Parts: sequence; C-alpha cells; structure tokens
Amino acid sequence: MNLRFVEAFYWVASLKSISRAAEKLFLTQSAMSSRIATLEEELGILLLDRRDKQFKLTVAGTRFLVYAQRLLDLQREVKAEMGSGAPMAVAMRIGAIESVLHSWLIPWLEKLRADHPGLELELTVETTPILMDQVQRGTLDLVFAVLPASADGVINHALPSMEMVFVGNPALHKKRNYRLSELAEMEVLTFQKGSQPHVTLLDLFKSNRMEPKKVHAISSISAMVQLVQGGFGVALLPRAAVQRLTGFASLKPLTCDKRLKDLPIHASYRTDPTSSSVETVVRSAVEFAGGATGRAAGGSAGTKTGRRKPEKPTKKVYQGKSLLSKKSMI
Repeated sequence: MNLRFVEAFYWVASLKSISRAAEKLFLTQSAMSSRIATLEEELGILLLDRRDKQFKLTVAGTRFLVYAQRLLDLQREVKAEMGSGAPMAVAMRIGAIESVLHSWLIPWLEKLRADHPGLELELTVETTPILMDQVQRGTLDLVFAVLPASADGVINHALPSMEMVFVGNPALHKKRNYRLSELAEMEVLTFQKGSQPHVTLLDLFKSNRMEPKKVHAISSISAMVQLVQGGFGVALLPRAAVQRLTGFASLKPLTCDKRLKDLPIHASYRTDPTSSSVETVVRSAVEFAGGATGRAAGGSAGTKTGRRKPEKPTKKVYQGKSLLSKKSMI
C-alpha cells in the first residue's frame, strides 16, 4: 500500500475537501483525486461518498481513517528511529498578527533557523479572523492570533499575553505620568474597529465615564508609529513591540493611571501524523515567547501602583469549543 496515497486520504478526510488537501500537499486537484481513486481500487471499497457536492466519508472511509492515522504515525516513528541524528527538515507555513510580528516573531524565526538549518518558511501576516480561517482550512500549519481556532484536528495553546501601553512622541509628550482623562483629550490610535484593543480601549473610557476626543482605527503598527512620530496623537501598542521599534523610531511609553487589558495570544496548529516538525516548532515558539514576554515585562516602566511582575507562561492546551468572535480583528 502506497503511504503517499494513505496520506492523501488522511488530509482529504481531515480538511473535508479534496481541493484543500491538494493545496496542503502541493498537488493538483486531479492528482489528489487520482490518488484517492487508486487507494479505493486497491482496498476494493469506496472511501468517499460522491453522490452529491457535500463532502462525506462512507462508513468504510470513516473506519479506514483510523487505520490511516495509525499507518502514518508508524511511518513517522520509523523515520525518527532510523534517521536518528539527522537534521530535521522543516517546511512550515506560519501566520501571525502584526503584534506578534513586531514583538518576538522575527528573533524567534532567526533562532528556529539556527536550530534547524533545513527550515523552509512561508510567512503570512494577517488579522485574526483570516488566520483562523486559514488554519481551519489547512492552508496554514501554525498561526499566532488573539483567539484560538475551532476545527477538528486543530490544537490551541495559550501563549503569554502581551502588556499594552500608550506611546507618544517624546518631543510632544514630556510628562512622566498621564491620567486617562488627559489621554482622552488627545487623538488616540489603535487597531481596526472590532479588534480586541479597539474594543477594550473604548470600554476603558466608557467604564471611567469618559468620552475620548477621537479614536482612530489603524490596521498597521508601522503606520501608527509613523503617525505618532508626526505628532498625530498617541497609540495603544504592545509594550514588547514598542521596545523593538524604539531601535529605529522615536517613541515614548506613557504611564497611565488606569490598568490596560493585556492582549491574549494563542498558537493554533494542525497535527501532522507524517511529521513531528509542527510540534517541534510549537514547543520552540512557546519557550521563546515565554522568555520574550518575561524580558519585556521585566524591563517595563512601573505603573502608579508599582512595577508589574512578568506573567508566567500558561501551559493550557485545549480543543473543540468555538471561541472565535466577530469582534476579534487582529
């Protein structure tokens, strides 16, 4: 039995689509259909119900999926055992929101490449809803976004959240401490409408019975930084991103008298029974993100109530329940 054909069937069944599975394995749709047909001929059974356009496994297909997973797991074990000591080839399609990109993603990718010289990377930077859709469809292997994805075969891991901070132009914003009422009189830049920072910022003003002068929705961190430098207003950004951006941008974190809600980050990925590379990459990201968050928190400016302690990385892993909200846009 050709295990490439078994792998083809596994991804068709997991992604519930021949076209998505073909994209996952870099095959044409006709080549994928041919592999499934050949496998069905060899087994002497139909694995897919082709009577209508809606995807459906036959009873035999559902039973064979269990064996397909076992066969591919065994193949991976054999490769790991027989190829002990060989460098791991990593071909990974990764997606991330801008907040992750501008904080710890780039140095982590540099470390990942140093640890695995065979790394072949495809990087996508998008909003949370788009990233969730792409990992659910199987067009991305691993994504870092605000909310976890919800789909069969997708695993979610909560990463350390990011501390948010107001930033301004040091030439214009010279005070060390600002009250929220003072910031409400300024023009404030944050992420696009419906995003977690946008929603929580408006809630913060509302809970303190304040009406902000203006809140501008900007999808790009780079654009927000340039606008702040031009004196357009103050921006609400992750502190870790600000610390990296101050290397080439003139920014000043503004201490506020009100507690800002942290930005949650989740890693969502599909397990691959043919390779352990995804799990290896996720472990690397979890370790690196935890260290990066600790360093950012440890070097941050204190608030009015004292210096914040670094958050401990959470190890919570979960599957199943849909937590995706239309309000999450980053």
